[in-house]
Amino acid sequence: MNKNSDKFFSNLGLAMRAGKLVTGEDMVIESVRSGEAKLVIVAEDASAGTFKKVNDKCIYYQVPIHQYGRRDQLGASIGKEARVVIGINDAGFARMLLKQLDRTEVDGIDQTRQQ
Repeated sequence: MNKNSDKFFSNLGLAMRAGKLVTGEDMVIESVRSGEAKLVIVAEDASAGTFKKVNDKCIYYQVPIHQYGRRDQLGASIGKEARVVIGINDAGFARMLLKQLDRTEVDGIDQTRQQ
Protein backbone atom coordinates (compact mmCIF):
# COMPACT_ATOMS: atom_id res chain seq x y z
CA MET A 1 0.00 0.00 0.00
CA ASN A 2 1.21 3.46 -0.76
CA LYS A 3 0.62 6.71 1.08
CA ASN A 4 -2.46 7.57 -1.02
CA SER A 5 -4.19 4.26 -0.31
CA ASP A 6 -3.43 4.57 3.43
CA LYS A 7 -5.08 7.99 3.40
CA PHE A 8 -8.04 6.69 1.39
CA PHE A 9 -8.72 3.84 3.83
CA SER A 10 -8.26 6.18 6.80
CA ASN A 11 -10.82 8.58 5.36
CA LEU A 12 -13.26 5.72 4.74
CA GLY A 13 -12.99 4.93 8.45
CA LEU A 14 -13.64 8.57 9.28
CA ALA A 15 -16.78 8.53 7.10
CA MET A 16 -17.94 5.39 8.92
CA ARG A 17 -17.46 6.97 12.34
CA ALA A 18 -19.36 10.04 11.12
CA GLY A 19 -22.25 7.80 10.05
CA LYS A 20 -21.97 8.87 6.41
CA LEU A 21 -21.73 5.50 4.69
CA VAL A 22 -23.68 2.31 4.16
CA THR A 23 -22.35 -1.16 3.41
CA GLY A 24 -23.67 -4.24 1.71
CA GLU A 25 -25.11 -4.68 -1.75
CA ASP A 26 -28.79 -4.24 -0.83
CA MET A 27 -28.26 -1.21 1.43
CA VAL A 28 -26.02 0.51 -1.11
CA ILE A 29 -28.45 -0.12 -3.99
CA GLU A 30 -31.29 1.31 -1.87
CA SER A 31 -29.12 4.34 -1.10
CA VAL A 32 -28.39 4.80 -4.82
CA ARG A 33 -32.09 4.51 -5.72
CA SER A 34 -33.14 7.01 -3.05
CA GLY A 35 -30.58 9.56 -4.22
CA GLU A 36 -28.62 9.49 -0.96
CA ALA A 37 -25.46 7.85 -2.33
CA LYS A 38 -22.89 10.28 -3.70
CA LEU A 39 -20.19 7.67 -4.40
CA VAL A 40 -20.01 3.86 -4.48
CA ILE A 41 -16.85 1.85 -3.84
CA VAL A 42 -16.71 -1.80 -4.94
CA ALA A 43 -13.90 -4.15 -3.93
CA GLU A 44 -11.60 -5.20 -6.75
CA ASP A 45 -12.22 -8.83 -5.77
CA ALA A 46 -16.02 -8.51 -6.00
CA SER A 47 -17.77 -11.08 -8.17
CA ALA A 48 -18.61 -10.06 -11.72
CA GLY A 49 -22.32 -10.41 -10.93
CA THR A 50 -22.15 -8.13 -7.90
CA PHE A 51 -20.16 -5.52 -9.79
CA LYS A 52 -22.56 -5.60 -12.76
CA LYS A 53 -25.64 -5.25 -10.56
CA VAL A 54 -24.23 -2.30 -8.60
CA ASN A 55 -22.60 -0.70 -11.66
CA ASP A 56 -25.86 -0.83 -13.65
CA LYS A 57 -27.73 0.96 -10.83
CA CYS A 58 -25.00 3.58 -10.49
CA ILE A 59 -25.04 4.27 -14.23
CA TYR A 60 -28.83 4.55 -14.30
CA TYR A 61 -28.94 6.89 -11.28
CA GLN A 62 -25.74 8.73 -12.30
CA VAL A 63 -23.74 7.92 -9.16
CA PRO A 64 -19.94 7.70 -9.47
CA ILE A 65 -18.61 4.18 -8.92
CA HIS A 66 -15.02 3.01 -8.46
CA GLN A 67 -13.39 -0.34 -7.86
CA TYR A 68 -10.71 -0.02 -5.21
CA GLY A 69 -9.02 -2.27 -2.66
CA ARG A 70 -9.81 -5.80 -1.60
CA ARG A 71 -12.86 -6.73 0.45
CA ASP A 72 -10.72 -7.36 3.55
CA GLN A 73 -9.09 -3.91 3.21
CA LEU A 74 -12.44 -2.15 2.83
CA GLY A 75 -13.88 -3.96 5.84
CA ALA A 76 -10.85 -3.37 8.04
CA SER A 77 -10.81 0.34 7.19
CA ILE A 78 -14.32 0.77 8.62
CA GLY A 79 -13.86 -1.58 11.57
CA LYS A 80 -15.97 -4.39 10.14
CA GLU A 81 -15.54 -7.79 8.56
CA ALA A 82 -14.89 -7.96 4.82
CA ARG A 83 -17.09 -5.59 2.81
CA VAL A 84 -17.55 -5.75 -0.97
CA VAL A 85 -19.74 -2.67 -1.57
CA ILE A 86 -19.68 0.66 0.27
CA GLY A 87 -21.86 3.69 -0.41
CA ILE A 88 -20.84 7.20 0.68
CA ASN A 89 -23.90 9.31 1.53
CA ASP A 90 -22.18 12.64 2.14
CA ALA A 91 -21.09 14.98 -0.67
CA GLY A 92 -18.06 16.26 1.25
CA PHE A 93 -16.68 12.81 2.01
CA ALA A 94 -17.47 11.70 -1.55
CA ARG A 95 -15.50 14.63 -3.03
CA MET A 96 -12.54 13.95 -0.74
CA LEU A 97 -12.47 10.23 -1.56
CA LEU A 98 -12.90 10.86 -5.30
CA LYS A 99 -9.87 13.16 -5.28
CA GLN A 100 -7.85 10.38 -3.66
CA LEU A 101 -9.15 7.80 -6.13
CA ASP A 102 -8.39 10.01 -9.12
CA ARG A 103 -4.77 10.41 -8.08
CA THR A 104 -2.74 7.23 -7.83
CA GLU A 105 0.97 6.95 -7.38
CA VAL A 106 2.65 4.74 -9.96
CA ASP A 107 6.43 4.39 -9.76
CA GLY A 108 6.64 7.64 -7.80
CA ILE A 109 4.70 9.61 -10.43
CA ASP A 110 1.15 10.78 -9.84
CA GLN A 111 -1.10 9.71 -12.69
CA THR A 112 -4.82 10.20 -13.14
CA ARG A 113 -6.80 6.96 -13.00
CA GLN A 114 -8.28 5.75 -16.26
CA GLN A 115 -11.91 4.69 -16.13
